[in-house]
Amino acid sequence: MVNNFSTKTYLTIVFSIIFLFYVIGVFWSFEPDEIDIKERVTADATLENVAPVVGYTTTTTMIAVAETLLEKPGGYLSNDAMPPSVMLDNIPAWEFGALEMIRDMALVMRQKFSRSQSQSRENEHLKSAHPKFNIDHTSWTLPSAESEYKSAIKDLYAYRKDLTDVNNQGAQFYARADNLSDWLKEVEKRLGSYSQRLSASVGRNQVNLDLANDKEARQSTQAAANMQLKTSWWKIDDEFYEARGACWALLHFLKAIEIDFDEVLKNKNAKISVEQIIRELEYSQQAVWSPIILNGDGFGLVANHSLVMANYISRANAALIDLRDLLNKG
Repeated sequence: MVNNFSTKTYLTIVFSIIFLFYVIGVFWSFEPDEIDIKERVTADATLENVAPVVGYTTTTTMIAVAETLLEKPGGYLSNDAMPPSVMLDNIPAWEFGALEMIRDMALVMRQKFSRSQSQSRENEHLKSAHPKFNIDHTSWTLPSAESEYKSAIKDLYAYRKDLTDVNNQGAQFYARADNLSDWLKEVEKRLGSYSQRLSASVGRNQVNLDLANDKEARQSTQAAANMQLKTSWWKIDDEFYEARGACWALLHFLKAIEIDFDEVLKNKNAKISVEQIIRELEYSQQAVWSPIILNGDGFGLVANHSLVMANYISRANAALIDLRDLLNKG
């Protein structure tokens, strides 16, 4: 009887722990809600007793998006080495997608938005923040990814403070059409990559276009004229959530750009293009009611969530290309 009781007790404890981990894992896997950018900017400006200047909204959005990665339920999970988070893969993939957009914005803010020309000096705060966002996102030893991200966020706060200081001419944010076009060019590449990877969920043959439109072009090694592209069944949900996280971050950045670059967009008659991109990205954030990411085959009976996401991203990317064309016109 004692042995049977001990075995039952042991099994009860084990299954209780497993169930607890499952419940925590489900709770931690909920994606963060959309951030109200205008409300956050107003609150921060009121707290600091300053008037938002050009660049204040974009910097605040960078801060808010980065803080969300660290402060959402469960905190930052990508580098966790203990259960239950070590058993999760959807939300870490989401985190990486958002992080990639943060990295792109950090680079452009350092090299473009904060500099008047190529020979001008870099802002010291942005120069410090940019490489910190580029630490291995799975690093849990010293320095950990979280500690570097927190330090980068402090640098962004310092840069934002200098922006509003009328006595400090060293910190600037230049809302120009060419600067915005440079950032959109980086985003264009990201969205194109996500669209291709999501479309590969069903597997397809593709003609090799690596050297298309340039008869003099060469590449390091020969590649097949036709390629079979298909995402591993084990990676389909990861690709989906990475793209979803990237779209979530990009949605906020575009809403900030719409404010800081308002005059530029009006002058180029490009406000409607930004609004269209934002709308497509909002569609990409609709709730996923299925407990798993479905991967139906083309026009089959079962839905394919990856293809739906790829559709929204492709439409956003098409509008983004049109936006760049408008900005590049005189």
